[in-house]
Amino acid sequence: MFESLKRIAMQKLVEKMASNKLGGAETSAAAEEGAGALMESIQSKLAGGGLSEVMEMFKGNDLSNNGVFGEAKNKLAAILQNKGMSNEEAQVEAERTAPDLIAGLKERFESKAEEDQEFNLENLAGMVPGDILNKAQSLLGDNAGDLLNKAKNLF
Repeated sequence: MFESLKRIAMQKLVEKMASNKLGGAETSAAAEEGAGALMESIQSKLAGGGLSEVMEMFKGNDLSNNGVFGEAKNKLAAILQNKGMSNEEAQVEAERTAPDLIAGLKERFESKAEEDQEFNLENLAGMVPGDILNKAQSLLGDNAGDLLNKAKNLF
């Protein structure tokens, strides 16, 4: 799901930033980096136990107090600045672009279309690293080394 989200985020960023003062190559590179930064922010928040904050970003309307959104917006501004915009221009562009980016991703999570079925907020809960480890442990038992011993016995 993250790769699909990243691809969609990159497309949305390219569309929204097409009219900025950067050249096409710089805008495309900034969009790719911005999409990657958003995915990193989401994954980091999930790893840190911030599932509710990530889910709220894709459910809620007021993003002003959402830490994931704020972090992604700041990263996007920094990326734009690194691509040649002034600090002020980069901040304005990030302020203008980030809400539309999240709204575009939110549409995918709300969509009932067949092609959007992978975008399910409940799937995010299954991507929390602690949950994945707990699921693996419940499958393997308390001793993960036991799996290696079982594999040895197959040969």
